[in-house]
Amino acid sequence: MTAIIVSSVIFILALTLIFTEKMNRSIIGIAGAVMMVGAGMALGFYSEEDAIAAVDFNTLGLLFGMMVLVALLEPTGFFQYLAVWTARFSKGRPVRLMVLLGTVTTVLSMFLDNVTTVILIAPVTVLIAEILGLNPIPYLIAEAVLSNTGGVATLVGDPPNILIASAAGFSFNDFLTHSLPIVFVAWLAALLLLRYLFREELSKMPTNAEAILKLDPNEAFNDRKTANRVLIILGVTIFFFFIHHNLHIQPSFIALSGAAAALVWVQPDLHETLKRVEWNVLIFFGGLFVMVGGLESAGVLQQLGELISRAGNISPVVFGVITIWVVAILSSLVNNIPVTIALIPVFAELERTGINIQPLWWALAFGAGFGGNGTIIGSAANVFVVSFSERTKHPITSQLWAKRGLPVMILTCFVGSVLYVLAYPFLSS
Repeated sequence: MTAIIVSSVIFILALTLIFTEKMNRSIIGIAGAVMMVGAGMALGFYSEEDAIAAVDFNTLGLLFGMMVLVALLEPTGFFQYLAVWTARFSKGRPVRLMVLLGTVTTVLSMFLDNVTTVILIAPVTVLIAEILGLNPIPYLIAEAVLSNTGGVATLVGDPPNILIASAAGFSFNDFLTHSLPIVFVAWLAALLLLRYLFREELSKMPTNAEAILKLDPNEAFNDRKTANRVLIILGVTIFFFFIHHNLHIQPSFIALSGAAAALVWVQPDLHETLKRVEWNVLIFFGGLFVMVGGLESAGVLQQLGELISRAGNISPVVFGVITIWVVAILSSLVNNIPVTIALIPVFAELERTGINIQPLWWALAFGAGFGGNGTIIGSAANVFVVSFSERTKHPITSQLWAKRGLPVMILTCFVGSVLYVLAYPFLSS
């Protein structure tokens, strides 16, 4: 019982610090991992070997490989090229601009890290809004919300998906067949709702629409040769994601192979490239894995799994819908990454009790992805957009996000729940 109490306190303390954002998340991950291992060794429920075994290196490898590819593509100006091209195509019309910027960000986020995509697109978005004399808030919030929603569609689109795929053994194609159709409907509903919520801001026509047509997308490119090489490698990498299950290799191996091939072909300044890798995210993930491993060794997750399994009288379909909403609420309050890492072992415990958890994995993915839109700390993309907006004349506040992001979370969870019920037999296979 002592081990359960101590490990739970350490984990709750870490989640509290994450929620309050009192310090860097990587520091929280390291400190929490050290405390968990120290407490485990002192009380005899956790060891250094157990901590290493608890780390999901498949997830970390996949994230690192994709981060390297993005780090190589970032300085070429490719993302800025897409943003400027999109702005020109919109002809300065606010509604069309929001739809196009949101769509481009979403598509990129389905295959790349959505946080990095938003980081690269947001500054150009603000610049375009300033040229047109428009309020950038609708576009920034739409980019974050739509990338969070659309990212649920693919294995590499959102960090929680990578975690779930590694634990459940889902392939890239599994997400395309099971998740993508549901996510597309939810994404479309989110877009329509954003159009309504920002109807006042989007009704104001730009004061300088002609200026956007004078922008040359090609001037955004700093290094077209490198961009072409990285895009070729990225395309090959994505192709192998489609067939990795047939080849019996892990997605992490494909991502790392793609990163290695790109590094050899491009031969960049390795120091500069590695500086662009989100090491804070990787360290944070590693620390959370170690902490959750401590909870598992202490018996916390087993107790929680048994507690949940007592709700066995509830219909499996209803249980899945409840999972979507509970995970969504927790994700909006804490952040979808730690919630997903914490719940994966709980689902594993449920499987040992005889419950079919196949559809629950999808409920977890939908809840984590859609729930990230609820608050400014629900996802890392939200945090960046809010922080970046503070440099502009139109900062995004928690109250504003509650009026715009929270309704989107509720609508997408509702749409996801309805489609989950209708597709339950297919999701169970």
